Amino acid sequence: MTEFLKTPQGRRLAYLRQAGQGPGLVFLHGFNSDMRGTKGQVLADWAATQGRAFLRLDLSGHGESGGNIPDFGLSDWREDVLAVLDALTEGPQVLVGSSLGGWLALLVARSLPQRIAGVVTAAAAPDFTRRMEAEFTAADRAMLKDKGHVSRASDYGDDYVFSHHLLDQGRKESILDRPLQISAPVRMLYGTADADVPMADQLTLLDHIDGPDVRLTKIKGADHRLSDPVSLSLLVAAVADV
Repeated sequence: MTEFLKTPQGRRLAYLRQAGQGPGLVFLHGFNSDMRGTKGQVLADWAATQGRAFLRLDLSGHGESGGNIPDFGLSDWREDVLAVLDALTEGPQVLVGSSLGGWLALLVARSLPQRIAGVVTAAAAPDFTRRMEAEFTAADRAMLKDKGHVSRASDYGDDYVFSHHLLDQGRKESILDRPLQISAPVRMLYGTADADVPMADQLTLLDHIDGPDVRLTKIKGADHRLSDPVSLSLLVAAVADV
């Protein structure tokens, strides 16, 4: 059953929580996605069989949480994650982040190392807003000036909407332009057929993370969703490993 948390910033976040032993798992979904996607459900099922505590949430503007996506950005969503960690979890947690959720997992691991038992990313997309801005056409920049956002078609559902707010906060919450020390184990999954996040970004991230146990697994032929049976089994294996 969906429950709701009011954050210190006054936002209303939807979440699903399963009781169990620690370290618990916290799942962070991707941009334009929600906590009830395939990866979140697979992890919920696995956690139940293991008696492991599991929490998943809809970031502000997504799913059942309050607001609209264009009104929020990386700083807001980082605050969302910190709020649920503080209010709804105890002890060390394993953060599992998909795409945008991977960026958030890395941000939180950097700022709150004492609460992180491990990090698992699936097609992590750190600093994707900067990469997008660099690729904007003149028409994109005109749309951003006139409408306050740029739209992109999505193969997975509603169009992506990239607002001024998202782009501004993306610059403030950069991962790759400042040190990233993570002492907990880190497992990164990436599909070689990913059309949204370049492989070069994953290799850059792998080199950038300063930690004793950081590994990248490339899955031949898998796309950005990493929701095929092989990718899902590797995701669960990575979670179990950390």
